[in-house]
Amino acid sequence: MAGNNDELKVFGGRGNPRLAQRICDHLSIAMGRAEVETFPDGELFVKLQDDVRGRDVFVIQPTCRPVNDNLCELLVFMDCLRRASARRITAVLPYFGYARQDRKDEGRTPISAKLVSNLITTAGADRVLALDLHAAQIQGFFDIPVDHLFAEPIFTQHFRNATSNNVVFVSPDVGNVKRARFYAQRLSCDLAIIDKRRLDGSKAVVENIIGDVEGRDVIMIDDMIATGGTVCEAARICKQKGAKIIRAAATHAVLAGPAYDRLEKAPLDELVVTDSIPLSDEARRRLPAIKELSCASLLGEAIARIHMNQSVSSLFLKS
Repeated sequence: MAGNNDELKVFGGRGNPRLAQRICDHLSIAMGRAEVETFPDGELFVKLQDDVRGRDVFVIQPTCRPVNDNLCELLVFMDCLRRASARRITAVLPYFGYARQDRKDEGRTPISAKLVSNLITTAGADRVLALDLHAAQIQGFFDIPVDHLFAEPIFTQHFRNATSNNVVFVSPDVGNVKRARFYAQRLSCDLAIIDKRRLDGSKAVVENIIGDVEGRDVIMIDDMIATGGTVCEAARICKQKGAKIIRAAATHAVLAGPAYDRLEKAPLDELVVTDSIPLSDEARRRLPAIKELSCASLLGEAIARIHMNQSVSSLFLKS
């Protein structure tokens, strides 16, 4: 990358070291060296092995499972950097845990996404770089600048060769219509909508589909797959309505609880995810249809632009 790399330092936590290394490879820089250790009593210890005084520092750490351990490591890492006199600290969150707890939908419950935002700021972050936040309003929870990236260029590039007049983008629920419409317009495809009625936090029932999928190639894109209920039910009804090929994509492969069992049984010909969350060996073994795309170049380019005080939003201008 162009510019003064001597002032740029990129560190990776233990949440996704492979992604951190890929980002550094994209930037053509060596990853910052740090010792991260868990003491026998469970306490976390971070010691920097590189000088960061006066430098522009980025810490790459998704707060995925184990969520609380990875979050605590991020906070301790940033406190360590602040006390080591880093000039600017950017928390790079390929995946932001607690994002679904963004409001009070019943009495006597927390807004944990706001709490986590406060913790990240208090720990020393000067700005945040996030990828596909579950709720866009979380940007407003921070009192520091937030650069919100979208995985759209990654999926658009992947599906561009798969699209034709026979492809229809399907929104797996009403809340995802805006995303599905965007991709449909971007790739000049038709749009269909699944009418879903949620039973509770882990179960969903699908009742109807708005649009024509019979004999069509279906593509569904969401920000995450957690327990898999939404995408699997949507795939099932698309198959019942005569869909020919069914592909699904999600930025964040959370894959929690019954996700593996559901996805194994779902009529999915391809499941595309990014490496914002590291894929487990179990996922690769049990889900032969899964395909991982890297978000390293997208995050790396955003880091380079932030470091050089250039526009990040221009990454998403249609060419």
